[in-house]
Amino acid sequence: MTRGIYVSPTEFVSFAETRQSKTLSEQIATRDRSMDVAGFGFLLPNPDPILKRQGKDISVYRDLRSDAHVGGCIRRRKAAVKALEWRVERGKASARMTRLAGDVLATYDMDTLLNEITEAVLFGWQPLELVWGAFHGATVPLQVIGKPPEWFFFDKDAQLRFRSREQPMLGEALEPRKFLLARQEASYANPYGHADLSMCFWPAIFKRGGLKFWVTFTEKYGTPWLVGKQPRGTPGAEVESLLDKLEAMVQDAVAAIPDDSSIEIVEAGGKGASADLYERLLMFCRSEISIALLGQNQSTESNSNRASAEAGLEVAKTIRDGDSRLAAATVNQLLRWMTDIHEGEQAPAPKFELFEEEDVNTKQAERDEALTRSGLKFTPQYWRRVYGLEEGDIDQTPVAPAVPAAPVDGQPVAFAELGPTVATDGTLSALGAAGAPVVMGWVRQLRSIVDAHTEPQALQDALLEAYSDLPTSELTELMALAFELAHLQGRDQVEQEAGRG
Repeated sequence: MTRGIYVSPTEFVSFAETRQSKTLSEQIATRDRSMDVAGFGFLLPNPDPILKRQGKDISVYRDLRSDAHVGGCIRRRKAAVKALEWRVERGKASARMTRLAGDVLATYDMDTLLNEITEAVLFGWQPLELVWGAFHGATVPLQVIGKPPEWFFFDKDAQLRFRSREQPMLGEALEPRKFLLARQEASYANPYGHADLSMCFWPAIFKRGGLKFWVTFTEKYGTPWLVGKQPRGTPGAEVESLLDKLEAMVQDAVAAIPDDSSIEIVEAGGKGASADLYERLLMFCRSEISIALLGQNQSTESNSNRASAEAGLEVAKTIRDGDSRLAAATVNQLLRWMTDIHEGEQAPAPKFELFEEEDVNTKQAERDEALTRSGLKFTPQYWRRVYGLEEGDIDQTPVAPAVPAAPVDGQPVAFAELGPTVATDGTLSALGAAGAPVVMGWVRQLRSIVDAHTEPQALQDALLEAYSDLPTSELTELMALAFELAHLQGRDQVEQEAGRG
């Protein structure tokens, strides 16, 4: 008989199933139970094969940046990300949180922030310390500072710890929401992420060694040899004197020798193939570095054609998009923490996005255009935040309303210029019929919002929240009738004043 328990009138669960479900709901393959030597101890070492073989930390990769080609590829890769525009998308987040996120990010030096975050693609991971403080009455990260990764390590639970002077081995536990962590292709087996500079290590080393041997080869075989001849039995002192004069002749091309001595100039020949070997080695190393950092070598080599270069640029764009997603994910973690503090962990957070300048949110632009035609006015701060405008791009000079000119005596007035009063009355009736249900609904909603909020800031946030997604179809039709009414009333008033005159 199977032993178990009824969890419902129709469902029976055996004890064996209960034990099995517990096993299925927990991890079995953990570092504590693994025979892998990397799983023993408190410290989880970086599994990077280059670092393990060299017995060093990632500071060994920093030396590679002094290589001209490595440094140039890094600069090009980072510049592609920093050239993108940024914005904060509201999504399902509150208007207050979206506005706060945009204002906080606007205080950062975005180029510096993106430069720090994209260090993760080079070293695999990049810790960024947050300095929290007060900002317009809210607690926000005032500073985001990139810190050297070699100051930190992961423990066996994949938790980040600071290797301090007081705790060099065990490290110090870090406070929640204190450090952002940007990582590239991190996994359970490798929480340190994948470092692209690890792929450049050996090509850069061989390139450096090949260049050294090439310089030595050039120095040896690039200059003609001078052969001095003296009679057999010449004293050693005179031979040494002739050698000194030949050495000086290499530098100054002038020498004084005895009349019984001679000098022969011998050109080094047949060494072109050997020189080509060094050049091919250097070009191969350059190509490998370009592929490691840029995903291709066509846009960096002089022998590429137009088609291959364009294909290479497409690959480079794909690499840029991957880097931008890593940067956006890191900043979004910051916005997530801000939302947790101010609105709770269940509240939706705004989203940070990087985009090309021409990649404008078409749906949002169409909505804003419809609302603007309907008479809704957006603030200059809104235009700058959403569309990336800068200070001075928006002309805030108020536009004076056009005043219709009074008719001149003796001149006929066109119907289009002065409409009859009956047209005004008809439009007024249409406006009243069309607008009454809509306006009354707004009035009831506004009354409930005003009654529920006494603080001005809270009332403003509630109004923005309620009317951020205002339907535009009814509003557009209603405002069109209102504009027509205002136009006809103005013309009717001008006509009446002209009749009295």
